Amino acid sequence: MKKYIPILKQTKLFDGLGEEEISAMLGCLQAKQYSYKKGEYVFRQGECLSNITVLVEGNLHIQKDDYWGNRSIINTVGVGEMFGEAYAAPGSGTLLNDVVAVEDSTVLFFDVRRILTVCSSACKFHSMVVQNLFFAISEKNRRLVQKLGHMAKRSTREKLISYLSEEAKRQNSGTFTIPFNRQQLADFLSVDRSAMSNELCKMRDDGLLTFEKNRFTLL
Repeated sequence: MKKYIPILKQTKLFDGLGEEEISAMLGCLQAKQYSYKKGEYVFRQGECLSNITVLVEGNLHIQKDDYWGNRSIINTVGVGEMFGEAYAAPGSGTLLNDVVAVEDSTVLFFDVRRILTVCSSACKFHSMVVQNLFFAISEKNRRLVQKLGHMAKRSTREKLISYLSEEAKRQNSGTFTIPFNRQQLADFLSVDRSAMSNELCKMRDDGLLTFEKNRFTLL
């Protein structure tokens, strides 16, 4: 587990802590490590959580399938990102979505009760982790509002423009890579894949962008 400390140092949860301090916190927070193969579920809809989780290897999708098998991708989880915190507090209810490994992945679990309750040894940096957790949840809420902004657009083109513009700003470049293939992007924006692919070709012909697989350049 200690080999992941450099990754944890870059996470929002452990922001401001040194590697030695994080190493000490792993025991304090009763950290556990689990690995998942591509296609395996980390969590399923309806489960109860008591842990905050951080992805240290691989890639995950937070998604939901309806009764007929239609899939919506709610969000992606990249290396160093935290997930599950919205459901980990007592009384938060059960998971509304599935969390699936889209490639072989490794996840660290932290007992939320150990995070929210100062331990008997009064870890010097415990309060920093609690503060970081609050900031991380605030950031997640902001990203959710951004996605709702994409979804509020009426047409497929407007949704694509909204999402791709936001990614260009986030990555500070007119050329960028998105974390989705075509089907996943359609699921994320809740549009038909064929209609979306046709619209991308029209946008390319109109001189708005160029693309190759999941790499885009806005013109």
